[in-house]
Amino acid sequence: MILDNFKLEGKTAIVTGCRTGLGQGMALALAEAGADIVGVGSTDLEETKALVEKLGRKFVEVQANLMEMNAIPKVMDAVMSNFGKVDILVNNAGIIRREDAINFSEKDWDDVMDINVKTVFFLSQAVAKKFIEQNTGGKIINIASMLSYQGGIRVPSYTAAKSGVMGITRLMANEWAKHNINVNGIAPGYMATDNTSALRADESRSTEILGRIPAGRWGLPDDLKGPVVFLASSAADYINGYTIAVDGGWLAR
Repeated sequence: MILDNFKLEGKTAIVTGCRTGLGQGMALALAEAGADIVGVGSTDLEETKALVEKLGRKFVEVQANLMEMNAIPKVMDAVMSNFGKVDILVNNAGIIRREDAINFSEKDWDDVMDINVKTVFFLSQAVAKKFIEQNTGGKIINIASMLSYQGGIRVPSYTAAKSGVMGITRLMANEWAKHNINVNGIAPGYMATDNTSALRADESRSTEILGRIPAGRWGLPDDLKGPVVFLASSAADYINGYTIAVDGGWLAR
């Protein structure tokens, strides 16, 4: 039956940046579909852990600074020591810095690029090596953005990084599909998360944004549950290098 293709029982998923918001929503979605979760965050993930365990799935917490490359072996050691294998990676962790391009600092550039695209690539590389070693294939899902398609304003490093995420998603899919590894992306639209709190607090900017969204509302973490489970499942076995926009129609406008 087709619905069986969406089940993730027996799978292990790494989800970065899953303390709250979109990352937490995606971790819960994968757990609801049957996967055990290795959650990665810079602070404690107790709420996400409790919610996943309430679903009857296992949750292993890894506290790590994903701006630093030494976080990657720490994540891989945790998943292998606890589960002995990995099947799914969701690269969700990221930050944003807002400032006019004319005044943007080198530090704000480097910080955003390090976690939003450099770590995405090298963690994907580490997981792909494990997929190949296991001879199991696997799924990598990178979280892109509307700014993978558009320039935006006052977020130069974020725009560059998220454009890069879409590019390396295609690149990794091209190289790794022969190993039965699917690499795809999700580009959330304007979502009600910590990253957009400043925008939502600005009444005129929020009104401007909502006026452009055909669905007429900000997106919610639940809006990513279906897409992430789909891309993590065997239902998406022939989808490679594609980034799905989950945007309430923003790009269609």
